[in-house]
Amino acid sequence: MTKIAFLFSGQGTQYVGMGLDNYKSSGLAQMLFKQANDILGFDLAEIMFNGPDEKLRQTEITQVAIFLDSYCRYLLLNKKPDMTAGHSLGMYAALAAAEAFEFEEALRLVDARAKAMQYAGTVNQGTMAAILGLTDSDVERICREASGKAGYAQVANYNCPGQAVISGTVEAVAEAMKQAKREGAVKVIQLKVSGAFHSLLMEPAYDKFAPILDQSLIHKCRFPVYSDLDGQMLNSADAIHKSLLQQLIMPVRWPQVIRQMAADGAEEFIEVGPGEVLKGMIKRILSDRRKTNAV
Repeated sequence: MTKIAFLFSGQGTQYVGMGLDNYKSSGLAQMLFKQANDILGFDLAEIMFNGPDEKLRQTEITQVAIFLDSYCRYLLLNKKPDMTAGHSLGMYAALAAAEAFEFEEALRLVDARAKAMQYAGTVNQGTMAAILGLTDSDVERICREASGKAGYAQVANYNCPGQAVISGTVEAVAEAMKQAKREGAVKVIQLKVSGAFHSLLMEPAYDKFAPILDQSLIHKCRFPVYSDLDGQMLNSADAIHKSLLQQLIMPVRWPQVIRQMAADGAEEFIEVGPGEVLKGMIKRILSDRRKTNAV
């Protein structure tokens, strides 16, 4: 039988209207949205369905919205994968799908994580930028050089060959963007984010989120879940705990995830969430053109 991997997308894939079709057609989706509104204490569905976009893009709204939409899509598929993984925030939907967390617990954790990251962005102001068309080693060197001149920058997301996201202080990221353009980057895009995610500037978020995660109940995964930090299987509660904390301050290494899943037999990859970003990345990571889809 064909082994199928489900992949859950992260922040940046949100859009006004996400989840509305499922809400209209599914009593299960309506129940989950009501539960989410009750847990969060505000009408998340209203923001997801009607915006405004500026509000939906706020970290503390975006993350719970994407998690809820992704988890709804997963349940409505009514199909179990052979393995799963998530890109940054997407790890929470992947772990909830594998029943490492109950839905309510996962949503509370995502809410706490988002607020902690929003807080860290006010304590350590920073930004992020996508750099396309350079090698990972070139981007790493550019970040080191920018850090020496203007603050601090590091690679935050290794997405696929020729595509990386950097994170750091406003000054250092601006310097790195200039240098990337000088060195022939195909495209350099400053991202609209509220902080320097997946960098050491998120240490206040780590400190704030750690005691909340400590109190959570983590169950054994029903099927393999792969860490977005190194592509390794998360086979214990301790491993899950450590991974979710470390991802706040360490980069996402998505090619390692996809290559390890392929090595473990994944023949079809299905992106579950509001976008198709991961689907495009897979085609650049794997040369054998395995089947990809998005739902």
